[in-house]
Amino acid sequence: MKRGDKTRLPLTELTVAKLSKPGRYGDGRGLYLAVSDAGSKSWVFLGIRNKERHVVGLGPYPAISLKQAREKAATIHANLKKGIIPIKARAAQAAARAQQEKAKAGDITFGQAADELFERLRPSWRSPKHEKEWSRSLWFYCAPLRDKPVSKVGIEDVLRVVGPLWNDKVVTANRTRNRIEAVLNHAKAMKYRTGDNPATWNGGLEYVLPPPEPTRTRVKHHVAIHYRDVPTFIAKLRMQSSYAPIFEALEFAILTATRTLETVRATWDEINFEEKLWIIPARRMKAKEEHRIPLSHRALEILSEMAKVKNSQWIFPGKLDGRPLSDNALITALRRLEPSITTHGFRSAFRTWCYEQTQVRDEIAEAALAHTVGNQVRRAYLRGDALEERRGLMMHWAAYCEPRRDNVVPIGAKPIPA
Repeated sequence: MKRGDKTRLPLTELTVAKLSKPGRYGDGRGLYLAVSDAGSKSWVFLGIRNKERHVVGLGPYPAISLKQAREKAATIHANLKKGIIPIKARAAQAAARAQQEKAKAGDITFGQAADELFERLRPSWRSPKHEKEWSRSLWFYCAPLRDKPVSKVGIEDVLRVVGPLWNDKVVTANRTRNRIEAVLNHAKAMKYRTGDNPATWNGGLEYVLPPPEPTRTRVKHHVAIHYRDVPTFIAKLRMQSSYAPIFEALEFAILTATRTLETVRATWDEINFEEKLWIIPARRMKAKEEHRIPLSHRALEILSEMAKVKNSQWIFPGKLDGRPLSDNALITALRRLEPSITTHGFRSAFRTWCYEQTQVRDEIAEAALAHTVGNQVRRAYLRGDALEERRGLMMHWAAYCEPRRDNVVPIGAKPIPA
């Protein structure tokens, strides 16, 4: 083969051994054997991605055989097609090796290990609330640990964090301890540390800290509005004159018995006006299953009102252009009207109303709340044939919620049963 031969015939072990003339000899898929003027030989990969040329040295011959060079070149070629740039890939590998070297030297800090675990877990969290809670634990409460080598975190360090919280903030203390335990387990799996986990409760901290007071006795139950008070509340809601989408969204959530985030992040493409359905995709649901909600006449009226001010994909736009209502918008509005009631309380009111005021089967009521009921076959039935039964239920609920003289009573509240 001549230097620069464009035919690039595949090389063989024999030809590679015999080649001595300076030049570059192609093997295909970007692999070349480079022969220097001094007669030394080395492997080179040449590739092009988005009109940009990439050159990667694969090592000298015969230390790297033809077979090994082909394997390396094939990997780089495949990665390049995926958009993985060789230089960046090498930089990532170098960073990983440096991280491993740091780990061997005991230089990985608790903060670095915590950040690694945080990024690994983030895709699995269903709600921004999980991210906020983990962030607060790992960056705020665990601040005294972040700069310490994770290999040297001991029980006294854990106590320094959770000890001050133990008696006054039992839920926060337990969650923080659990997350410290998770970080240290991650560090052990990554070989950043060895030995027992000092944040473990059973067989560990249970012998150092007093048993936490049962959280059940400490938690103040959310207050749920009684279903008989809902019409009065809606009448009060409709009298509000401030930012309209907030109060429209709150009534819409009550009529559809949905969760706050399901409502405030609703988009117009989820509404099927012809079928009078709101179809929430699985990715937005707590149970990760599509939820179809029959829309009552009043719910459709609210959508018609919001369509008059439609300026984005969001049904209930926030005050900032291109953004929906904030996650806390409904609870903030609710606190102005009835400070003791939570948005979740209306779902509880709906469920109690179903039980006490209708003949609907329990599984239909649970399906209306998007609670997981039975096996996959049963749930498929509830999404299919039972849709019309659920439609009747939601129409009945909307009619009950409509303020009238015979169903408007002074608002009273009672705790959700434990």
